[in-house]
Amino acid sequence: MTAAPADLLIDRPTMADGAALWRLAKKSETLDLNSSYAYLLWCRDFAGTSAVARGADGEPVGFVTGYVRPDDPTTLLVWQVAVDAAHQGHGIAAALLDGLAARLTADRGITRLETTISPGNTASERLFTSFAARHGADLTREVLFPAGLFPDGPHDPEVLYRIGPLTPATAH
Repeated sequence: MTAAPADLLIDRPTMADGAALWRLAKKSETLDLNSSYAYLLWCRDFAGTSAVARGADGEPVGFVTGYVRPDDPTTLLVWQVAVDAAHQGHGIAAALLDGLAARLTADRGITRLETTISPGNTASERLFTSFAARHGADLTREVLFPAGLFPDGPHDPEVLYRIGPLTPATAH
């Protein structure tokens, strides 16, 4: 597992964190920004499959949101990952992802992680490729949503990354 800086606490988000997660996503300038309402709901309904990194003041400086796929309860779909610019480069995103995977393989029997990444998002490509390598898991890629499926203007295709198998032993 990747260690986060010692002054960070990684735990589950609460509804009170919704606004901070929305701001982090907005400031990222790479994530598709959802409504602030969506982040509040996420922190209520999917806190168990998400993680937040808190600075010394208790405020969120990074997050990973995810959900267990309804048609495959052994797969965690990672929806978004963001770390405040002032805290990037310290392994926080990797620590969040490792901690969430460890918790969900142990608690829910997750054996695979999925995410989608737009071509050219090298930070996310590196994050998930290194996650697979750290955990000794296979990684496959395929286009999940071609650009033409997006109704709201130009959008890059979304490439599905499948990582697994994960076990409690490999997720730690």
